[in-house]
Amino acid sequence: MRIDLHAHSTASDGTLTPAELVAAGAEAGLDVLAITDHDTTAGWAPAEEARPAGLALVRGAELSCRWYGHSPAIPLHLLAYLFDPTAPDLVAELARVRRSREERARRIVDRLRADEVDVTWDEVHGYAAGGTVGRPHIARALIRAGLVVDTDEAFEDRWLGERYRVPKEDTDVFAAVRLVRDAGGVPVFAHPKATKRGKVVPDSLIVDLATAGLFGLEADHEAHSPAEREHVRGLAADLGLVVTGSSDFHGSHKQVKLGAYTTGQGAYDTIVAAASGVPVVGP
Repeated sequence: MRIDLHAHSTASDGTLTPAELVAAGAEAGLDVLAITDHDTTAGWAPAEEARPAGLALVRGAELSCRWYGHSPAIPLHLLAYLFDPTAPDLVAELARVRRSREERARRIVDRLRADEVDVTWDEVHGYAAGGTVGRPHIARALIRAGLVVDTDEAFEDRWLGERYRVPKEDTDVFAAVRLVRDAGGVPVFAHPKATKRGKVVPDSLIVDLATAGLFGLEADHEAHSPAEREHVRGLAADLGLVVTGSSDFHGSHKQVKLGAYTTGQGAYDTIVAAASGVPVVGP
């Protein structure tokens, strides 16, 4: 089986609609695809409705988290699979984070415009197509203005990486693990050792998260070097966590393709068996 457990649609910062995403998953020869938009389940229903026969759909989300045991706090992402989308505490927290994300985007646009950069809130909001507004949508505006050539350049320090960086209020990672577990979901740490994306957390935190209910680690990811992948695999083995691999597909925002990295069937079956929030849709 070809299993990709990390992909984004226009419900957050991808460029394919949920319907287009599941169609692309089938075209890429996947057997299983997870929709994991940032801090939202808005893409679940349209993805399920458009799911091609033969493709199993895992409903999930990627939660924006921080570890506050370090100063400054370190951002990290938690993949949450097959949780109850009506769990009130988790619903409230996701809504709070989405509001913070949009407020940050507005502030970034205001700072860019104060420096006479040719972007507008209406343009950026339009790129979100009704989904959660994020920095990739601002990156699209910078590309359109001819100021950067691609999203990677937009996230460099002279743009969104540092000069126009504005913090947002993320979820404490220990609270996130608890919320996902309480909602019957399965939490997996996304790209935990991707140093190319910025500062990463120490192994000691992952040990503590495993004690708190973390279920797995995403090892095979385009932002991990071969050495980082092996390190994550060894850490997961030591802690008894499942290991996943995923594309982290965003459409044209990134070069990586669906199915570029995949999860083994044993790990997938273990995740599905551990979930009690919602079932996998399809075969």
